[in-house]
Amino acid sequence: MSAAAGVALALLPWVVLPAVVLWRLRNAKILETYESAAPAVTPMVSIIVPARNEARNIDACLRSLLASTWPAFEVIVVDDHSADGTGAIARAIAGHDLRVRVIDNPDLPDGWFGKQWACHQGALAARGPILLFTDADTRHGPALLTRSMHAMTALGADLFSVGGRQVMETFWERLLQPHIFGLLLARFGNFERMNRSVNPYDKVANGQFMLVSRRAYDLTGGHAAVRSHVAEDLRMAQEWTRLGFSVQVLPGPDSMTTRMYSGLAEIARGWGKNLYAAGRDTIPAGPRVQTMLRIFFPAPALWEIAPVVAMVAAIAGTASSAVGAWGALAYGVTTLYWMVMHRAMRAPLWYALLHPVASVVMFGMLARAAWNGERVEWKGRVYRSA
Repeated sequence: MSAAAGVALALLPWVVLPAVVLWRLRNAKILETYESAAPAVTPMVSIIVPARNEARNIDACLRSLLASTWPAFEVIVVDDHSADGTGAIARAIAGHDLRVRVIDNPDLPDGWFGKQWACHQGALAARGPILLFTDADTRHGPALLTRSMHAMTALGADLFSVGGRQVMETFWERLLQPHIFGLLLARFGNFERMNRSVNPYDKVANGQFMLVSRRAYDLTGGHAAVRSHVAEDLRMAQEWTRLGFSVQVLPGPDSMTTRMYSGLAEIARGWGKNLYAAGRDTIPAGPRVQTMLRIFFPAPALWEIAPVVAMVAAIAGTASSAVGAWGALAYGVTTLYWMVMHRAMRAPLWYALLHPVASVVMFGMLARAAWNGERVEWKGRVYRSA
């Protein structure tokens, strides 16, 4: 085999895998294709916002919710023992708009994660036959709820979830967030594939926006059924599918935005809390495979580091020119792939050139998550994920 043929053969995985991911994303249906006008019959929607130390977000979140074109809704803010004035800000808004109520979350019982406990309390206080669970760091377009109600009805969904656009303002957000969401896309594929599947392991939901029927919520046990799982949205999607309920997800890039984290430290803490503990729930595996997963969990990040190592080795004279050529071509192909992903997420394209840096940081995050295992620390609380 010639050197050129060897390089081409070795390059195939770096070409085929990104091509498969991009192919699966083609012609994806989005939420914005659904009607933005409210129908004649508009059931009450109870919007539940769990909030713990969300003073920087809660005002903008509530004001975006109150601007909804859906005519019948209430907003229940569950103040989860915040120490930064979250409750006071929410109550100030509630004082001027009767659609908003603020309740204090009771003390956290053993075996519960804080978010699930807050969502559970919000559901107990809700009056509507439809529940919407949404995070305080989301911003809702006026037509988001209306379009989601139309989509939920058209798709026959018991649980309907929306994936919004990620707002990324700092260097590390723009570098890392596309990689993390790219990893999720590589695992789950496009939304239409997820929606067609009846395999629970193919299902996922976005806890930033989950619209559910009250009947299905009560029949499945709601958040109480996933009280001890770090990724409650993933587990709810899986369990509801196992029980025969319909779980549907659509992207809504022009209807909802979220800025999840602001900088490297928050990204490391935020994603680190559930990358491993939630990732292991995405594969059917016994204890032995789970042990192996913990060892090899960081390995995917090495995929994009290898080409740069090959190029450096060739320049240093410790590897052949063929190895260097392979590294350069693999780096170029991977850069093009990340340019497409960055464009889709509305991040500057030049960040794609730095994908090896992102991979090194991702390796550290994944290794740390695997080391922590089931131990989860978030917002001053320490949990153990089931």
